[in-house]
Amino acid sequence: MTLFEADGTETHFPAVATEVFDVTGAGDTVVSTFALAVAAGGTLRQAALLANHAAGIVVREVGTACATPEEIRVSLARHADG
Repeated sequence: MTLFEADGTETHFPAVATEVFDVTGAGDTVVSTFALAVAAGGTLRQAALLANHAAGIVVREVGTACATPEEIRVSLARHADG
């Protein structure tokens, strides 16, 4: 995922999914997670990071899936150094 900001800054977020079974709903997950993070007061970078992790969670499932807050926390902790 890449975040393009108004000032020209580009921030690249590497994919965190190691296994992809189904991308159904991943875009919806990205948009909803990003919007929720911004609405909650997060920065655009924080929102993109959370959305990237949420998408990485749902693509590991077959069919539509949800990323829980706990799953996102675990994913963030697991990839903290990357």
